[in-house]
Order: sequence, then C-alpha cells, then structure tokens
Amino acid sequence: MTPLPILTGANNPILRTKTKPVKKITKDVLKLLKDMEQTTIAAEGLGLAAPQVGHGERVCIVKLHGKLMPLINPEITHKSREQEIAEEGCLSLPNIWVQVPRAVSIVITYQNAKGAEEERKLEKLEARIVQHEVDHLEGKLIVDYGEHPKPL
Repeated sequence: MTPLPILTGANNPILRTKTKPVKKITKDVLKLLKDMEQTTIAAEGLGLAAPQVGHGERVCIVKLHGKLMPLINPEITHKSREQEIAEEGCLSLPNIWVQVPRAVSIVITYQNAKGAEEERKLEKLEARIVQHEVDHLEGKLIVDYGEHPKPL
C-alpha cells in the first residue's frame, strides 16, 4: 500500500472521463482503495476519486465522521433544495479555490468494501465532500462551476 501520484490539471483527459461501475469487488479493487486511502492521508485530503490517481473505476475515498471510507459505485439519490455556496479546493487543482454551490443534505447509496449495499444521509461538510468526489466520477471539476456559479 503506497501513496499514488495524483493527476493534476483542469484539461487532463483522465480527470474529464466518466468512470465505469465496478461489476465485482476484486483484490485489485481493494488494493486500489487501500492505496487511495494512503494517498488521501499523505495529501491531507478529505477525499479522493479513482480518476485522480489514473483509474477509471467508480470508486472514491471520503472522510465521514472523522474516518476515511471507501464508496464503491456511489450514487446520490436525493439532494436537498437548500444549498450553500462555499470555497472548495481540489488535490488535482493545486492552488485553485472556487465558490461552489452544493446541496446542504444528500442521500447516497453505495457498496462498502465487502460488497454490501449501504445508504446514508449526509449533511453540511460531509455532503459537500461526497458531492465533490461524485463530480470527479462524472468527469466534472470545481472549475466547471466558475467564479460566479449558478444554482444547481
């Protein structure tokens, strides 16, 4: 388990490619998740998506309740109407900060590392972290929101 190099650049084609769902949780997927966890710790990040380390699987690591958790095939199934605009940075876009509107609360479904389906309601910062990482899985970056973003 080694920290992986983080891809950078708003025009990097790998960061702009939509990920593919994980059909089966293999040893390779679990190793990728462990390496991503180590990378997130080393970078002092709140989350990391597979494209940021050059992989096309629909997986990410997010900090929830103070712990890093893997999300496999995450889908946001509900977003609150209420939004907040806050400044976000990104490990793939060093020294760039953008005001990004996000739903204050969301409901997400995903598989855990053992393949079990889970659902969580998240609010505030945790909801923001997950929305940011799911954007990565869709090939979307914070710079796409621009300096004066429109509501979602």
